[in-house]
Amino acid sequence: MVINPNTTRSMTDAVVAAARTVARPDTEIVGGTPASGVPGVESHYEEVYGALGVIDQVRQGEDQGIDGYVVACFGDTGVPAARELANGPVVGMTEAALMTAALIAHRFTIVTLPRRTIAHSDRIVRDLGLGHRCTVRAVDVPVADVSHGSAHLAEIFAQQVHPDDEALILGCAGLTDLVGPLTERLGMPVIDGVTAAVPMVEGLIAQGLTSSRVNTWRHP
Repeated sequence: MVINPNTTRSMTDAVVAAARTVARPDTEIVGGTPASGVPGVESHYEEVYGALGVIDQVRQGEDQGIDGYVVACFGDTGVPAARELANGPVVGMTEAALMTAALIAHRFTIVTLPRRTIAHSDRIVRDLGLGHRCTVRAVDVPVADVSHGSAHLAEIFAQQVHPDDEALILGCAGLTDLVGPLTERLGMPVIDGVTAAVPMVEGLIAQGLTSSRVNTWRHP
């Protein structure tokens, strides 16, 4: 299940479509959209509602027999709680994108949106210990502007890339259609967190691995 923590179903459809482009042929991808909450996660206040939406979708997913989850919100909204609830692995798109970038580039940048969400990215970068390799930048574009596609943002994203950057992480769900154009324009790897996360979940399932229950992520 690819969980969109906000209530905008068109964004859920977009991230599910992106996930299917990289999933194995025998992997079934379903989308999760909260029945109530906020149309976009652009603040700490909205992130609380988004996390509740993630929890609700995981509960439903467990009833449906879902094997693993991707949380499609930059900042990995609700991921720790989801790991406590889910029997299968839970991967946040931000962690997935950063871990992928760390394997293929020495220095990389996140370009997120809107600007006030820089703190959400900073949190994950800090937790992974990648502050010496990753710079977070932002454009002041609301999440609603990418709910039906993001190709119109190619120029403004490209302008944020600096000469010492070696890879670009797209800092919002629903930006997959920027990967091709920006890869060609910038001549560097461009990483979408959802498409990075799906193979990670598949790999964890194949290894029979899920969140450790020793301490931190024990079931509540």
